[in-house]
Amino acid sequence: IFSIPFVSVIIISIPSAILAEYFNIPLAWFLGPMLITSLASLMGLKTKMPRLVLSSILIILGLYIGNYIDKDLFNQMQDWIWTSFIMLIYIILSVIIVSKYLEKFSKYEKKTSIFSAAPGALGPLMILAEDAKTDLSQVATSHLIRLIIIITVFPFVVNSFYDVDSVNISEETIVNQNIFHLMILITSSVILILFFEKIKVPAALLTGTLVASGLLQISEVASYQISPNIIDYCLLILGSSVGCRFADKTFSEIGRNALHSFVATFLLVILGIGAAVVAGLVIDKNFFTLLLSYCPGGIYEVAVIAIFFDLDPEFVSFHHIIRLLMILFTVPLILKVISKKA
Repeated sequence: IFSIPFVSVIIISIPSAILAEYFNIPLAWFLGPMLITSLASLMGLKTKMPRLVLSSILIILGLYIGNYIDKDLFNQMQDWIWTSFIMLIYIILSVIIVSKYLEKFSKYEKKTSIFSAAPGALGPLMILAEDAKTDLSQVATSHLIRLIIIITVFPFVVNSFYDVDSVNISEETIVNQNIFHLMILITSSVILILFFEKIKVPAALLTGTLVASGLLQISEVASYQISPNIIDYCLLILGSSVGCRFADKTFSEIGRNALHSFVATFLLVILGIGAAVVAGLVIDKNFFTLLLSYCPGGIYEVAVIAIFFDLDPEFVSFHHIIRLLMILFTVPLILKVISKKA
């Protein structure tokens, strides 16, 4: 936490966030730090995001999303079965179509193409890719470039076409809350996170916090509404953490993968739009909520966009957790089928 690489990240991130906010860039405290940290990392500046800092921020974001969880949510989940099935079809089509493109035009090896084509779940995919003896650098670079494109462009699209005020972080004041309840929520979240990590549940930080928060609030054991005042600081850390992932990359490496990653991202977005349109036929949800649910971005990064624009964060988070689970099952299955054919 007190290392020079982390201090450097904070020093460059805060001014970039303020500057982005001055120019009215949507999600300024996320995009500003993300872009400047990515650039600094590629230019050779030593950057680092301590796991303790990032984990703490993700727990806070999980508790904030947990504010949306109530008894009615579980009644709604039965309506999400079909949207989850659409997610499965979207994943399968994405992997098949995009991997074929990458294999043919970018000359990626077959397994590398499949891991690079999956719409999200970089962390788990890297573990699977390493086990399958594929090119980890190409897989990571493809996903990182895609993440930067999606997370940079999507807020501008929503801001331009979605007629709603974003969450006003400065005005809401929350009073008369029990700090003891907050401690119960945090302790329960940490216990569940450790348990979920042990049994290999994807996105354990978010999943554990949401489950703990939901159960405690619905059962009325503990309830605490996280103030929106702290979300800007969460956005800054999360945005910077994305940029820090480029610490071991170079401009030439990014350049070699940029064109094909852009095309792959475009294909995934088109498939995602199609999935959102179909989902809109079976469930009454805002189109941008559905589009964000099928967005091929990182689960935590997409969650903060849902929070910022108030696009049903619990619905979006649920579908991205489901997506992670589906990817973990479908990608190895597709690899197995391809291996048998070979």
